[in-house]
Amino acid sequence: MELETSRAILKRFFEDFLSSLEVDVAVVGAGPSGLTAAYFLARGGLRVVVFERRLSVGGGMWGGGMMFPRIVVEAAATPILEEFGVRFEEAEKRGGEKLYVADAIETAACLCLGAIRAGAKIFNGMSVEDVVVDAERRVRGVVVNWTAVELAGLHVDPLAFRSEFVIDATGHECGVCKLVARKVGRLDTKTGDVVGERSMFARRAEQELLENTREVYPGLFVAGMAANAVAGAHRMGAVFGGMLLSGKKVADIILRLKQ
Repeated sequence: MELETSRAILKRFFEDFLSSLEVDVAVVGAGPSGLTAAYFLARGGLRVVVFERRLSVGGGMWGGGMMFPRIVVEAAATPILEEFGVRFEEAEKRGGEKLYVADAIETAACLCLGAIRAGAKIFNGMSVEDVVVDAERRVRGVVVNWTAVELAGLHVDPLAFRSEFVIDATGHECGVCKLVARKVGRLDTKTGDVVGERSMFARRAEQELLENTREVYPGLFVAGMAANAVAGAHRMGAVFGGMLLSGKKVADIILRLKQ
């Protein structure tokens, strides 16, 4: 039984791994915006691979607010929760717009399941350490290694995956955009570099998030909290409606480009 178990795991993994070497979209980061983008892109018929440096997917959503596993979304994002089958209820209203609360763990689990069942491939425990560029210095893929190799400080050469588009959904870190600004060329920001996120201002941050979800370098798009960090906008805490809407927006942009 031991040998059969090993053979089954290796065979299926390498089939999926090899089929993902060349795809339409590589999503870096399996947080709420990355998973949402992967779902809508895969549902739209594109080949999608998601790389997550941790073993768990869901980004910062699991912890809700200060490890109270509940998240808040605005009314505009509730259709996305419904799309994924996430249950939610209206929060106690104390003025202002309607807000809804959902279980953080259920939401993360539903986003992951939805992306996979739509056809996206998710590889966890893998870190993106570089990008692939072409003769025009357009981003054309990602360079990947095991996160364990990175943490151990071992010198092990990575592998390359080719894609027509790359989405940086790495959250506050905005790791792909940082390395592109350092190694490839100027980003489409006011400084040409990652500006860095500002302090919390939830209402404004949610508005800025959709504005900042866009292509920031040829072939490289940004979504989720990474979008605000790259542009120098505010953070929003445990309000996740903008994250979901950002993931859908970047998917819509790429799907239009593919038409």
